[in-house]
Amino acid sequence: MNFITKKSLSRRTFIHGVGASFSLPLLDAMVPAATASTQIPAINAKRLGYIFMPMGCDQSRWTPKSEKTLDELSPILKSLASVKDQTTVLTNMELRPAYPGSHATSNSSFLSAAQAKVTESTDYYLGTTADQVAAKQIGQKTQLPSLELAMDLLQTVGQCDNGYACVYQNNLSWSSPTTPLPAEAHPRLVFENLFGEGGSPEERRASLLKRASLLDSILEDMKRLQKGLGAADRARVADYLESVREVERRIQQAESDTRDKPLPDLDRPMGVPASYAEHARLMFDLQLLAFQGDITRITTFQIARETSNRSYPEIGIPEAHHPLSHHGNNAEKIEKMSKINTFHVSLFAEYLEKLSNTPEGNGSLLDNSLLLYGSGIGNPNVHDHTNLPIIVAGGSSSGMKGNRHIRYEKPVPLANLHLSLLDKVGVKLDEFGDSTGKIDGLFDPLSI
Repeated sequence: MNFITKKSLSRRTFIHGVGASFSLPLLDAMVPAATASTQIPAINAKRLGYIFMPMGCDQSRWTPKSEKTLDELSPILKSLASVKDQTTVLTNMELRPAYPGSHATSNSSFLSAAQAKVTESTDYYLGTTADQVAAKQIGQKTQLPSLELAMDLLQTVGQCDNGYACVYQNNLSWSSPTTPLPAEAHPRLVFENLFGEGGSPEERRASLLKRASLLDSILEDMKRLQKGLGAADRARVADYLESVREVERRIQQAESDTRDKPLPDLDRPMGVPASYAEHARLMFDLQLLAFQGDITRITTFQIARETSNRSYPEIGIPEAHHPLSHHGNNAEKIEKMSKINTFHVSLFAEYLEKLSNTPEGNGSLLDNSLLLYGSGIGNPNVHDHTNLPIIVAGGSSSGMKGNRHIRYEKPVPLANLHLSLLDKVGVKLDEFGDSTGKIDGLFDPLSI
């Protein structure tokens, strides 16, 4: 048995620089002295991540053929092949609070399992979302209780939906029934929120001119810290800092591109990549860094908003997503919609691969994370909230087994899944939304 005998370093250790504050990934030095290395997973933080996919999918191209495994992945899910052993697909889940069916209620009910009040005014009312229930209990242990991200800037959202206030489809997270939490789509602002920058936009620009990188302000402190660490910890810190630097470099490149090569979309702020895929990868990488540094343990991410009219020319889809989803059983439109679904899932799969390749304790960051990917709509052509496309990934440290397709005989409330995921990160509730109990079959019968 191997023992760590050095003085323990606090899990909440920060390195402070000019306008920056960095927490560190889990290190051997953060394990209490004389603690066996085999016990390291027990102190790992449990993370929750929610990724929302708008406007449902073509279920014939989504649903795995096998009733039990993911050995034969469907066309939309084929990119999950490398992480299928850490992935489970759930079939026949429903979102009854979203009825009467609409895009606004699909988004608003997805994490709340609550029925939105019909109003176009400011007297909106929903319910506290699952991520915020978790944030109030386990989020207080971190720098940020939660992190809310999106891909669409507010000015590109489009019209609101069927008598429901825009707030219902623009905000995935609600800290109370009357308090929606806005999501940030600008990578630079997310980066600054995670690692610090402060001041006005003018001050931020001046600061960028003064130094080559945010990391330069803390470099000397990092070097001093590393001298007191073991070889494995020095490598972990170096890898984490390099990841942070790479994200910052990509953001700076995006900012440079928007200055030097202006695009027709003149309202797009500097720092938002022109490529949807690059933008999404940046947002996923920022979530990974936030988890790795234990800056937050709870994230939500809208990969696109409901009624989004975004097109995807980079995958050969020049048509807007929303009209394609109302396909009227037109085979060509269904195929194009499915290509968008496939594209979105592929970006999620890349994120899972990166989490899986990021060591933590005796496992990986993915082992200590539970990720829910899905939509509040099943068949978008009829605004159906049954047979939702749902994926759960990660969670091996919580007893989740992957490479499974679980098909429930009768529709199961999505709230049951929320209740189960909350339970696995230590949030104990008797009920949530319209739940009827915890979900069956997803986890081994063991407690955390």
